[in-house]
Amino acid sequence: MKQRFRLVVFDWDGTLIDSTAAIVHAIRASAADLALPVPTREQASHVIGLGLFEAIRCAVPVIDREQVPAFVERYRHHYLHRGIQDEPFEGVPELLTELADSGAWLAVATGKSRAGLNRALDHMSWTGRFLTTRCADEGAPKPDPWMLRDICEELGVQAPEAVMVGDTTHDLGMAQAAGAAAIAVTYGAHPRVQLEAGPALAVVDSVAELRAALLARV
Repeated sequence: MKQRFRLVVFDWDGTLIDSTAAIVHAIRASAADLALPVPTREQASHVIGLGLFEAIRCAVPVIDREQVPAFVERYRHHYLHRGIQDEPFEGVPELLTELADSGAWLAVATGKSRAGLNRALDHMSWTGRFLTTRCADEGAPKPDPWMLRDICEELGVQAPEAVMVGDTTHDLGMAQAAGAAAIAVTYGAHPRVQLEAGPALAVVDSVAELRAALLARV
């Protein structure tokens, strides 16, 4: 029999929301603004899911500590200059409704800041959609297990009763460290070959495949 879960924890960018390209552009444009080496699209995509400061240091290793605040300012300029345009992947709103109707508990663990996630939740009218959420600026960022462990503690759920859904190896690493299961999606930031090397119950290529994998386990 398939393992069943009480709690489904979602990553945000690249898992629920189609924002990978916007984040990659903001990272690369910020590096160019500060005359720093511009990471490739693959390098910029790889750091999605980390907290912003960790992402900057990984994407632009030569950056000086004194340059980080300016990079953050430029990143927010480029990302927010577009306005809040991020939208969910097709099928995601319906999936969240089906999961909730099935009795599953829903939560979010994201590399976004609290201000950024609240702004996005408000934009999506999803403020009451999730039982709880955790952000990278509230504690240790992915792949540290803090976010998942804290969510489980708040909700009274044991880690093996939870499944993390994410598009990066950072999500998979966090789930493994927390003792939770994970399902990887390939339509976000990290390529399938990297996700397949991680500890995932399933690696899926679409929201439809994700729906099938989750509804069979909640």
